[in-house]
Amino acid sequence: MFFDTLQQQTEEARAHLLRAPVLAAIPKGRFNLDSYRYFLGQAYHHVKHTVPLMMACGSRLPARLEWIREALVEYIQDEYGHQEWILNDLQATGADAEAIRHGRPDLPIELMVSWLYDIIQRGNPVSFFGMVHVLEGTSIALATPLGEQVQKSLHLPKEAFSYLYSHGALDQEHFRFFTKLMNGITDTVDQQAVIHASRVVYRLYGEMLHQIPITAPGQLQQESRHEQPA
Repeated sequence: MFFDTLQQQTEEARAHLLRAPVLAAIPKGRFNLDSYRYFLGQAYHHVKHTVPLMMACGSRLPARLEWIREALVEYIQDEYGHQEWILNDLQATGADAEAIRHGRPDLPIELMVSWLYDIIQRGNPVSFFGMVHVLEGTSIALATPLGEQVQKSLHLPKEAFSYLYSHGALDQEHFRFFTKLMNGITDTVDQQAVIHASRVVYRLYGEMLHQIPITAPGQLQQESRHEQPA
C-alpha cells in the first residue's frame, strides 16, 4: 500500500527532524518559556495557511482526483480557525499575540509555506499532502507527551496548550483518514509528488525545530544554584 511506501521513502528525512535538539532537551527540563513561545509563533505562521493551501490544492486537482477534492472539504471544516487557538495559547503565556499575528516567521517556515504554494500552482497539487504527512505524523508522536512535559516544567495553565493537546488527539483521527486517502493514490507520478513534498517539508519543518532556543546544560546548572536558598 502506498502509505507504507511513503513512510519508508521518507525515513531519512524524518530522522533529521527527530534529531532536533529540542526533542531531547524537553525531558531534561532544558526548555524555557522563550522556547515554547518561539514554537507557537512559528506554528501560527504555518497553520494560518493550512486552509488556504487546501483550497489551492482543491482548485488545481484534475477531474480524475475528484474523490480527493471531496476529502479536502472535510479537512477544511476540521482545520478552519486553528491559528486562533495558537494565538490564545500565546496570550495565556503572557506573549503579545497581536505582535505575532502581524509579524513574520523565521526562514524555514517562510520557505516551507512559499514552496507549498508554488508546487501546488506549478507542479502537482497532490504535493500538498506531503505537508499533511509530516505535520500530522509529527503531532501524533510528539504533541501530547511533550506538551504535558512542557506544561509541568514551565508551570503554565492548561489554557496555554489548547493547540498541542487538541492536535495530539485530533490528528490521530485525521491520520487514519489520511492513511486511507494515501492508499487510494495509485498513480506513480502522484505518489512521487507526495514523497518528494514530504521530504522537503520534513527538512524545512525540521530546520524550524532545530532553531528552537533551549537552555544549555551549564546554564541550567547555574540557574539551579541561583534558585537554592543562601
